[in-house]
Amino acid sequence: MTTREEQLYHDYLESERQYSPQTLKAYLTDIAEFKNYLHESGGFTKFGEVQTLDVRVYLNDLYEKKLARTTISRKISSLRMFYQFLITNQFAIDNPFDSISLKKHQNQLPDFFYEDELHELFDVAYNHEDYLWERNAALLEFLYATGIRVAEIAGLTLSQLDFSQRLVLIHGKGNKDRYVPFGHFAENIMKEYITDLRASLTVNQEHEYVFVNHRGEPITPAGITYILNQLMQRSALTGKIHPHMLRHTFATHLINRGADMRTVQELLGHVNLSTTQMYTHVTRESLQKNYQNFFPRANK
Repeated sequence: MTTREEQLYHDYLESERQYSPQTLKAYLTDIAEFKNYLHESGGFTKFGEVQTLDVRVYLNDLYEKKLARTTISRKISSLRMFYQFLITNQFAIDNPFDSISLKKHQNQLPDFFYEDELHELFDVAYNHEDYLWERNAALLEFLYATGIRVAEIAGLTLSQLDFSQRLVLIHGKGNKDRYVPFGHFAENIMKEYITDLRASLTVNQEHEYVFVNHRGEPITPAGITYILNQLMQRSALTGKIHPHMLRHTFATHLINRGADMRTVQELLGHVNLSTTQMYTHVTRESLQKNYQNFFPRANK
């Protein structure tokens, strides 16, 4: 059962913070899961009576479930923000999450494709045997060319594309817009897909969404993931793929070729530069090349 505090917080996030339905759901789910845990582990009375010890026990439970550190971090962050709201509105006196910190861990490098791996995927995407090949190739090219998030590309409309300047207006997280350029490869296949396949699929549809399924309906993030997995399975590559890998690849390739951090931050739509700095890792090829070029005894 939803408490009054949860309902008020829902209204606050929706009306004042103007969070998207997806973000809103994630925040409220974290709160509901925390409340359910308290119910199951001894009873829940009200949020204002939760102590730091309760939170530490809950955090330990999350670790025991082997959740990803990023998932745990997000849960703690959203609950800390919820309690700040409770304090502001006099539902709580203290924030039991203020003194909570996560266990230290080694930074994991983001998953990305090397350039030769990406060429393999493009070869499969441009295979004309699939009647939806134009859409698949356009989707792959645009994800890689812009570093766009899966939710952003699923919601992309025709009016956001400016082919004269090769720019796309992306509506990002938190209602933050950004302009991102795209190259000739993406431009050519996007034009071909929109005027050919998309036009035929959407004859009886009235919407402006760029990417559609085989029925001409707007494609979903799950549909995009499915398409990428199909391309991966038809290639010689091994491992898993997810749309965010192409965002990681976009950023990694830019930085490895000399793009400055602030530019990449702007292109990705990151609020904080520290988020972008996860891409400062270098590829094995870059390490080997620089070693051979600069270490005095690398070569005979």
